[in-house]
Amino acid sequence: MIEYPVEIGRAAISTAGRDKNRYFVIIGIIDEQYVYIADGELRKIDNPKKKKLKHLKFCSKMFDGIAGKLETGAKVFDAEIRSALRLLKSENEA
Repeated sequence: MIEYPVEIGRAAISTAGRDKNRYFVIIGIIDEQYVYIADGELRKIDNPKKKKLKHLKFCSKMFDGIAGKLETGAKVFDAEIRSALRLLKSENEA
């Protein structure tokens, strides 16, 4: 199994909890165990979920546009995250 690095803008799938099997984008790194994730629907960018890394499966997909905005402090909209994740879901289901 390929291990992908933990970085802002990386897509991930939750493997545990109520949000199991949902797609998210990492929007912040707290420490070596926790990250902040958002999906633009249940978890908005203004209220991200704190999640343990061991409860996430990382995807190969990196959202460079979202990552760039987050790192420069520019405003990221929930609609951007939703549309990026929608494309990712459609690619993985096809």
